Amino acid sequence: MSDADTDRDVLHPRETVVLFGHDEAERGLLDAYKGGRIPHAWLIGGPPGIGKATLAYRLARFVLAYPDPRLPAVQNAASLAVDADHPVARRIAAQAQGDLLVIERVINEQTGKLYTVIRVDDVRRAVQFFGSTAGEGGWRIAIVDAVDELQREGANALLKVLEEPPARTLLLLVSHAPGRELPTIRSRCRRLLLRPLSTVDVTRAAAAATGHDTDEAGIQEAAAAADGSVARALGLLDGQALALRQRVLDLFAQLPDPDPRALHALGDALGGNEPQTLATFMDMVNGWLLDRLSVAAHPPRQLARTAEVWEKVNRAAREVETYNLERKPLVFAIFGLLADAART
Repeated sequence: MSDADTDRDVLHPRETVVLFGHDEAERGLLDAYKGGRIPHAWLIGGPPGIGKATLAYRLARFVLAYPDPRLPAVQNAASLAVDADHPVARRIAAQAQGDLLVIERVINEQTGKLYTVIRVDDVRRAVQFFGSTAGEGGWRIAIVDAVDELQREGANALLKVLEEPPARTLLLLVSHAPGRELPTIRSRCRRLLLRPLSTVDVTRAAAAATGHDTDEAGIQEAAAAADGSVARALGLLDGQALALRQRVLDLFAQLPDPDPRALHALGDALGGNEPQTLATFMDMVNGWLLDRLSVAAHPPRQLARTAEVWEKVNRAAREVETYNLERKPLVFAIFGLLADAART
């Protein structure tokens, strides 16, 4: 696979009309809508890159395309699929659907980079949005992608909307670690947890996202190494990313006493300014922490310590990205925290 192939644009979830591997979750959403009593807020959780945002956009697209659940098109539907040529699908893809608000990190005009968090002012837009008159179908839908990127003030602003939702309102909160969200937010949402995808589904999704064939060696190798995440597979469609992944896996296996020389080598590998290498590294670190947070047998003290480490490593990574700091010290700091978590 050439470099040009790996650089091919990947469709954003708002443009993606195919979902792989989450048929049961999709049926649950569809059945709730068909019944006419769909909960106003959903917390769609699961590891990064498995299709949570794609499912959220899929539900939003379906509801806005078919605003009356009594319609035969809804009652006879077998999935939430909406044709890409449907006017609602085209407007959502073009970010021109007035009844859909997307709350996400935006570009900092001064730096040209994404903010590291979702700003509270962007969350407050939801209050005005839900207070205004809905369009032709009467529904107002907001997608928060991802709620993990809210600061405390933003989470509290979102809570106000959750507490007093208008009629015919849907709030779809995407979360990579739903157990870490505020209990007051979790209690006001119906939770829908998605599992990592099978290797077959990752292969199909990665091939569809890039326009490649499922039998291409590069696609299959990336899918096999992606641990159920399409986003991770797409990031691994490059030999350097796969080599980086192996370095990190080797160091995970050495915890709580990683080899300092291997840490230096990893720091050198991350030393450039390519944002994708840091993103790949942090994706794997968060995956390791998520695995520990999802083990119910761990005592509460250990889970609390792991959650604290999560906060610290992600805060450190955001500072490195924001201020363009050296990455090698970050590697040592993160593995020091992971070592503490492994000993707990």
